[in-house]
Amino acid sequence: MNDNEKKHLEVVNRVLPMQPDFEIKQIKLYNCDNIKFMRSVADDTYDLIITSPPYNLGNNHHTGNKRFVPYNDDLPESEYQQKQIELLNECFRILKPTGSLFYNHKNRIKNAVQITPYEWILKTKLTIKQEIVWFNRSQNFDKCRFYPMTERVYWLSKTKNTLFNNDINHHDLFKWQAEGTNKKHKRSFPVDMCKSILNCFPKGRVLDPYSGSATLGISCDDLGFEFDGCEIDKEYFDNAVERLKNNVQEYFDFA
Repeated sequence: MNDNEKKHLEVVNRVLPMQPDFEIKQIKLYNCDNIKFMRSVADDTYDLIITSPPYNLGNNHHTGNKRFVPYNDDLPESEYQQKQIELLNECFRILKPTGSLFYNHKNRIKNAVQITPYEWILKTKLTIKQEIVWFNRSQNFDKCRFYPMTERVYWLSKTKNTLFNNDINHHDLFKWQAEGTNKKHKRSFPVDMCKSILNCFPKGRVLDPYSGSATLGISCDDLGFEFDGCEIDKEYFDNAVERLKNNVQEYFDFA
């Protein structure tokens, strides 16, 4: 096979869609690696991406004095950043020209030095539209610094031209209440965060490549958006399926 044939095969394989592992209404979930999934998606597919990756804080997550079940979140920092660059550039490719990406991350402290997400965001193809501050009241009371109680949501886009409209009439500081899901997922971002963002965009197709417990999927279902979610961890995926089924059933019970 020559180089041209290899390139052609790569393009063909890229646009062959994967089959969802779970589907209900306008919601599809994929239990697989997110890069593998996104590479199967055609260019200019999504109107909106909202996501929050693992922060590479180590295998033991703690809030205050409480420690939760560990999972693999301890890559060498350079490898972690390179993976985030790869993912963000795939997001760039599969966003529509008017598409936006809301990327929730935080400034982290390692070896007494702050690491900002701008270290890798600025190495991607995305345009930075705005930085949103989330005051989440994180319980970190180490007296060696001012207590870090905020995270960031970076609004990134494919071009300068987006479909955003501030219909919720809000400033750039939010106090969304942090959430978990019945002790099964301690790093779930809030439904209110998702809905605040979704309400500033027209209905469309939304992706979360780190869908976790499908908080964004539930928000999309409630507000009438299409949703694709990708989650590699089988336990989180199964929990997401359970939550989405319950959310849809509650809708039909209420109706």
